[in-house]
Amino acid sequence: MKRMLSLFLGVLLVLSLALAGCSNSGSDTEGDGEDGDGEVLTIGSWRTEDKAAYDKIIEAFNEEHPDIKVEFKPSKNTEYDTILNTALQSGEGPDIIQLRPYAPGMELAKAGYLEPIDDLDGIDVFTEETLSAATSEDGKVYGVPLSLNSAQMFYNKKIFNDLGLEEPKTWDEFIELNEKLKEEGVTPIALGTKEGWLLSLAHAIVGPAHYGANEFVDQITEGDKTFTSEEFVSSLDAMDELKQYFPENYEGLGMEDIRTLFFTEEAAMFPLGSWEIEVLREMSPDLEIGFFPMPSAEGKDPTMTTWVDGSYGINANSTNKEEAKKFLEFMTTEKFAKLFSDELARIPAVPGVKTEDELVTAMAEASNEYSTSYMMLVHFNRGNPTTKATLETELQGMYLGKQTPKGVAEKLQGNAVTYFEPFQ
Repeated sequence: MKRMLSLFLGVLLVLSLALAGCSNSGSDTEGDGEDGDGEVLTIGSWRTEDKAAYDKIIEAFNEEHPDIKVEFKPSKNTEYDTILNTALQSGEGPDIIQLRPYAPGMELAKAGYLEPIDDLDGIDVFTEETLSAATSEDGKVYGVPLSLNSAQMFYNKKIFNDLGLEEPKTWDEFIELNEKLKEEGVTPIALGTKEGWLLSLAHAIVGPAHYGANEFVDQITEGDKTFTSEEFVSSLDAMDELKQYFPENYEGLGMEDIRTLFFTEEAAMFPLGSWEIEVLREMSPDLEIGFFPMPSAEGKDPTMTTWVDGSYGINANSTNKEEAKKFLEFMTTEKFAKLFSDELARIPAVPGVKTEDELVTAMAEASNEYSTSYMMLVHFNRGNPTTKATLETELQGMYLGKQTPKGVAEKLQGNAVTYFEPFQ
């Protein structure tokens, strides 16, 4: 009996292992599709907050391409670059990659990780200037531009109305506005210095009011001016001056902290990009948001800092390139642009698309009228570390009392001269 029982248990063990093996094999060969039918076209992004909107965008895409399964798989903004680069170096990564604008994104093209898309149907809808954010040094286009960003000073309309305040028209009026808010016990500007990118963005808003906007950008990119020129140093002086209007303990505050200060109405103003509208409305639907271009300190026109935000490119190692092209072609259409704008309160890169959102429309109009380049992102986001990153680090040092505005300028110039030919 014992021998028969042992034999019976042995047969059961063999059968169970065989069944388990069949089960594993089946899941490996069926692909990633939800119903086991084919692979899923994956989209990588740093915009975790856009998941619900992309579900609707994918649904619209599937109305025309029901056979292509698409999944939006974002990573946390601060972790995205590391996760993406690690995957690409292993020959993997998402089929469609959201590219950082200008030089950082085009580094992936130079490394051979992206598929050129010059022949993509619909790519010619974009202007040359817009495509420049996804055009590499080899002259080839590697991404479909997603949106046009602007950076400006948001403000709480209710606080302004309650205190009888108006949008400033000059730099002196802007300082007076901050003083009045401070006197009333309201934090004037929601800004923290813990995260460096917040400082380069804030400087992109404040700086042109002092160094002269597009004229200075042309001069410095041609080598006629430098970062140690008087105009640029004055922009750093202005950044230093504004610290008295930041929240208490601003050195330890990051993005989540300053956003909370603004949407809970503890701070009256918030220097940030146009992409933030959707997030703020989600946090506080009743928040009355206004904005104003930054008034000039030189008696010139106000400025709205603008640039092309991320583009979407195709992973050179993707096994779904044809499907990826179809999705990118969809992203060049007015149908996509309208849906993108309506769902995310963003200015789409596809030209001529109107939105019903009054705030977004007003920002788009102001961007067209008062546009100036995000100089550090568009022209000086190179080097090791980049000049943009150097600005962020040195401004953090300035706010900790370890650096001066003039010292920041000298560090920037020393960094840029290592790669920027007009300075050499």
